[in-house]
Amino acid sequence: MIFFQNVSKIYNSHSVALDNVTFKIMPQEFATLVGRSGAGKSTLIKLLIGEERPTKGRIFLDKQEVNKLESKDMPKLRRKIGIVFQDFKLLPQKNAFENVAFALEAAGCLPKEIHEFVPQILDLVGLKDKMLNFPRELSGGERQRVAIARAMINQPDILVADEPTGNLDPINSNDIIKLLLKINELGTTVLLATHNKQIVDSLNKRVISIESGRIIRDEEEGRYILS
Repeated sequence: MIFFQNVSKIYNSHSVALDNVTFKIMPQEFATLVGRSGAGKSTLIKLLIGEERPTKGRIFLDKQEVNKLESKDMPKLRRKIGIVFQDFKLLPQKNAFENVAFALEAAGCLPKEIHEFVPQILDLVGLKDKMLNFPRELSGGERQRVAIARAMINQPDILVADEPTGNLDPINSNDIIKLLLKINELGTTVLLATHNKQIVDSLNKRVISIESGRIIRDEEEGRYILS
């Protein structure tokens, strides 16, 4: 479970990124966080993964209070959360297999485990036949699939997708959304941050609308409506 309790993030008197935000996302839920650029979506994600700390309020991931964890405990927390970004963040000198394996290597997995798990996760995202391709040899949609595979390789409880279709055409965007839904159906909580109205309206999932750092609407089966 994700729980933000009266969370504010204030950088200075002229910059209030989040203002008294409260919401819960339950295990295995698919929720969409919507808002214009600068609304506070990215700040919320940074707070969730402990990259920044709130000025006020409390943030929980299950029973752990994220903002009270020490630095040494952050890697363990972040293994519970897979993150996908708009710009893929793949290592250009590594092929698809190596990009995904890198996350397991960082976690201290044995080579035998890596060679067992990586093909499985690449198969899940439909790229088992392109394991040896480098990012430059893949389309934008394929690169995002590699990024999703890398985010899922440690079997996180939560997948956060921050504008994952921002650099993709409509067809590839639709394929990525279908993949996120499939991952959710397999039991992973998904939080999708986007400002793409068409995607939000097609999902018919919970929509949390944020504007100027405040939640202005939270609907179980919502549409993208901002004032």
